[in-house]
Amino acid sequence: MRHIKRIKTLSRKTGPRKALFQGLAISLISRGKIQTTLAKAKALRPKIERLVTEGRSKTLSTRRHLLEILNNEKAVNKLIAELEPKYAGRPGGYTRIIKMKERRGDCAKMAMIEFV
Repeated sequence: MRHIKRIKTLSRKTGPRKALFQGLAISLISRGKIQTTLAKAKALRPKIERLVTEGRSKTLSTRRHLLEILNNEKAVNKLIAELEPKYAGRPGGYTRIIKMKERRGDCAKMAMIEFV
């Protein structure tokens, strides 16, 4: 039974879902904002906020853990070097989700997720 299992699976198994979130997180960190479906944006938000919170401490173990999760050195460097000073005094809420028009082909609800 699925009692108290609140993970958003997005109709994917574990491996493809982790790869999806990894790619979305790298894109968001490198570009600052991305356009995706509303469900993916809502599922990505807590994951990216944890990464930014963890990136605020500039230790070697933090850098290694972020490299293990993201597997992209440029994204980790940007997260620690540029985003950390920007959100140093902020206790949370680093991203915002803006709802957009539905996608034309399949009428999927679209959203833009960006850093505040």
